[in-house]
Parts: sequence; structure tokens; C-alpha cells
Amino acid sequence: MTTRPLYARPLTALTTSTLALAAALAGSAAMADSFDADSAVTEAVLYPQGATLTREAAFDLPAGRHTLVLTDMPLIELDSLRLAAEGLTIGTLSYRDRQVPPSGAEEPAEIAAARDRIEEIENRIQAVEDRARAAELEAEASRDRIAFLTGLGGSDAAGDADRDRLQMLLELVGEEGLAARRAAREAELRAREIREEKTPLEEDLAEAEAALDALLTASEDESVLAVEVIAEAPVSGVLTLHYASWEASWYPAYDLHLQTGEAPALQVRRGAYLSQATGEDWSDVAVTLSTARPSGRIAPSGIAGQLLRIVDPEAPQPKAPELFSRAAGADMAMDAMAEPVMEEAQAGFDGINVTYAAPQPVSLANGADAAKIELGRLEMTPEVFARAVPLYDPSAYLVAQLTNDSGEMLLPGPAQLFRDGTYVGRTHLDMLPVDEEVEWAFGPIDGLRVTRRLDDRMEGDRGVIRRANDRREAVTITAENRTDQAWDLRLLDRVPYSEQEDLDIAWEATPMPDVQDFDDRRGVLEWQFELAPGAEQEIALSHEVTWPEDMVLR
Repeated sequence: MTTRPLYARPLTALTTSTLALAAALAGSAAMADSFDADSAVTEAVLYPQGATLTREAAFDLPAGRHTLVLTDMPLIELDSLRLAAEGLTIGTLSYRDRQVPPSGAEEPAEIAAARDRIEEIENRIQAVEDRARAAELEAEASRDRIAFLTGLGGSDAAGDADRDRLQMLLELVGEEGLAARRAAREAELRAREIREEKTPLEEDLAEAEAALDALLTASEDESVLAVEVIAEAPVSGVLTLHYASWEASWYPAYDLHLQTGEAPALQVRRGAYLSQATGEDWSDVAVTLSTARPSGRIAPSGIAGQLLRIVDPEAPQPKAPELFSRAAGADMAMDAMAEPVMEEAQAGFDGINVTYAAPQPVSLANGADAAKIELGRLEMTPEVFARAVPLYDPSAYLVAQLTNDSGEMLLPGPAQLFRDGTYVGRTHLDMLPVDEEVEWAFGPIDGLRVTRRLDDRMEGDRGVIRRANDRREAVTITAENRTDQAWDLRLLDRVPYSEQEDLDIAWEATPMPDVQDFDDRRGVLEWQFELAPGAEQEIALSHEVTWPEDMVLR
């Protein structure tokens, strides 16, 4: 059985399905008084995906049949809506998507005012630009006078004039030209000064546009909910709405502070990041965080019987009838689909529900904010040592091994790592149930190095001797401590293992490992030893594999 989340059904289907409901309500609503009611989200329970929201709308009604109209509703999952109100009998509901507004509906007053403010500022900016352009036209006229005077001085009339007339012409061109240039310069400066008046206006315009965007963001995807109610007597109270939303979520985040030394300590600082895009801003909402997963699987998988057959491998196999082939294919498809669902169930930890109440009311902008709240600190006592895997890495890493004795389960999430007050990196924590043991690494240890060398056995083959049905390999592992302190080193390596009786594997090590099949991983070996400052430790490890001559090793 699979579960389809509520959001899988298009909201337009909800809107369409309510048209007949709205039409039926119209006749009765026409005979009842309508009262507008403002509503807002007051409580929210957030899940890793989705939320359940509580919304409240205050009312003050006389006795009789009335219609409460909530015009500030976001788009919601209508089939998840539940209503309650003391002193009222709730009747028919009508839900309308504001994206298809009622005929004659007006834009909200605050949005209309914001648009008017933008238009006013744009008009003032245009007026400044018109004044600046007028000054520029004066400058262009002065430049035209300069061009005319320049042409006059070089005309044929100037060349034919006598000395006195030429002198008068030169004085005229000089005086008028100077005046024209001064006028052009003054007009250009005036235009520049006028345009400087646009700077504060453009800043005002940007603020006004941002204010309008905020209003549009806060009110986007709004809808209208009309609730027919009956009051036996005059009543004042609160209409409470409960509904689901898939547009809100939370996830945990951690800061792990490890203090090394003679008395190691680990502090786990827990926090949570919240976000919502429900179509409206949240203001002073009481938030509770839950680990429940309503969007996940809610029922166990079905299982079919497994049919086995034995056949003669030399005998020809009859072709299965088409009907049987289809049925077998359906069984295989069912088995193939069941496997990933089982994996998801294992990773989901369904049924383990932990809740955290936010210490203060939370305000979150629609689709814009990601708020962080603190979930408290846990103090743990770890065992600190160095871990090295020379097969893959020449470095040893600082590791804190601990048991979650805090009494609280740690949820999966990102973690920032700090070692003795120094930031060393980030990682992702897996789910850590109560009383479970875990190892957390806190970065490499400079000066603590490991090497893994294949020993030479024969010319042309480095560390490997091969015959038709035999293979031998020998390695030397060296750990060096170039730090000024002793380290408890845990070193991991491996030898091959077999699940076949005819494939024989023998191995030996000097010194022998302290743990075989480490962490229930077959063939994985662990050595544990103290490495003093400046000291070295060698480990010799070899194995031999033999198998029948008519077989191939893979």
C-alpha cells in the first residue's frame, strides 16, 4: 500500500470542486448577513516535511444565521481543514481561489496605497527629468549660436568687408561667442544639479517597490473562505481552523565542541532551522517541532509467497504460457518495487516521535526567512584516540567514541566540528538513538603518520607471488609519532575472507590484531597500542589464498 501526499492533487481541482458548493451556498447566503473576519496563524507543528497549522479568527455576531468571510486565507489543502467555534453551529463552507477574483472585487487598500506611492514618486522623478532636459535644451541653443557665429566669421561677407567693418564683426563674434559659451556651460551645470535631485527620489522609489513586493509576497496565493454559521444568541469568540500544509519544514543542526586533554569532554549544542512558504508571513507563532513524518509511509509493505522450482539443467525448458509469463512478470515487478520501499522504511524511523517547543514565538516571512532556534546543550564524556586506515590514507585522525547517555535521541543533520576551540570542519550526523555507541572524527593529527608497503618477493612482481592456483601477499605497516605527546592509536587493515569451502585463505600478523572482524565486518582487523612521542610501530601482515586448479579466482 502506498500513500499519496495531499499535495499530489492539484489545488485547481479543489477550487473546481467547490464551484457547485459555492453556487449552492449563494442562495442561502443571500438571505444571511455577511461578516468579514481577520485571521492569522497562531500555532504550527512543523515536521521534517510539512506542518499542521492552527489559525484563529475573532468574531462578534448577533443571534441568527450568518456568513463569516475570511478574505486573508492562503491556498490550503481543503480536505485537511477542520473548524471549531464555541457558541456557533457551523454549516456549509465555501472556498474560493483569489486567483479567480469575484467580479467587482477591489484590490486590498494597503496594496493600492503602495502602488499609488510608487506612481507618485515616479511622477516626481519625471518632473525632475523634465526640468533637467529643459536646461539641456538651453545649452543646445547656445551651442547653435556658437556654430552660427563661427560660420559668420568665416563667411564671404567677412572677407569682403573693409577694415572697420571687419573689426566690428570680430568684436561681435567674440562677445557673442563668449556669452553663448558661458550660457551653454551654465545650462549644463544647471541640468546636472537638477538631476542630482533624482538620487533621493530613486532611493524612495526602491523602498516603495520593496514595500509593495513585501505586501505581494505576504498576500500571494490568498483565497477566500466563507463559513455559514448559526448563533442561538449574540456571541463573541474565536473561530479556530486546523489544516495541513506541505510548504513548511525543519531540520536539526549541531555544533560539536570536543575538549581534549586528561579529562576529555564533548558538548553537543543543538539547534533547528525552520522555513515556510505557505503563502503568508507568520508573526509571533507558537512553534512545535516534531520528528513525525506524515508525508512518509504509514502502513507496512505487503508480501507474496516465494515459489521455487528445481529442473534438469540438461532438459529443454518449455515456453511458459503468455498468461503465466505476465503473472510472473507482475510478481517480479512487485518484488522489485518492494525492496526500495523497505529501505526507505528503515531510514525513516516511523513511529519515533519527539517534539520540541520553541522557547519564544517565531516570526517567519513567506518564502524568505530561515529561522534558527536553540534546542539546548548536551554534555557527554567521550573516549579520545587516534584512528588510522593506512590502506587508504597516510594520516591518523582524532576520534571521539561515546555512548549517547543523554536520554534523548539525536536526529540526523549537519554538524560543525570544533576541537579545543578551533574549527576543524563539518560533517553529517546519522540518527543516534539513546544508549547507542558512535565514533565522531575531529580531523587529522599532524605529525602522526602511517605507511603501508608491499614487500618484494620476486623480480617483476612487487609483493605478490602467483601460481595457477595460489596467491600470496605480504605488507608492512609502519606508524610514526612525530608529535610531542603520546597517542592511543587504533589501526585498521584487512585480509580477504571466503564463503566457499574450496577457497582456502590463511593469514598471519606480527603482532596479532587486538580485534578480528572489527564492527562485525569480516576480515577487518584492528590493532590497539600506545605510541610514545618519537616512537615507531611496525606490523607485518600476510595472507595466502589457494583454490582448485580448475577454478578461477575472482
